[in-house]
Amino acid sequence: MRIETSKQAELIDITDQVREHIRKSNVQQGICAVSTRHTTTAVIVNENESGLRKDILSLLGKLVPENAGYSHDRIDDNAHAHLRAVLLGSSETLHVDNGKLMLGTWQSIFFVELDGPRTRNVDITVIGK
Repeated sequence: MRIETSKQAELIDITDQVREHIRKSNVQQGICAVSTRHTTTAVIVNENESGLRKDILSLLGKLVPENAGYSHDRIDDNAHAHLRAVLLGSSETLHVDNGKLMLGTWQSIFFVELDGPRTRNVDITVIGK
């Protein structure tokens, strides 16, 4: 799946696109893996509430500030984005039951851009029967 990001750092809810991919797969019981191959992005599961989305990005900024003297900055000046991605991870694996994505009441799947804006890709793989 292709994603056009619009900000340097943002959380994009991709839950509906993942659900549609599962529906098209016709898998009734199995797992769905959602992953990114970009080293300055992440995939996470959390609540889709505007304040929490801001808090997540704020926390990442406090934990891994920009321009903090990272060695990688001498190459691309984006070490903070790589390090933030390390903290979040590049994939999530979720259960599929009766053809439905199994998420908690408040859970959503997010693609996290940390070095945008850019054109990105997310891989969605559904395995099961």
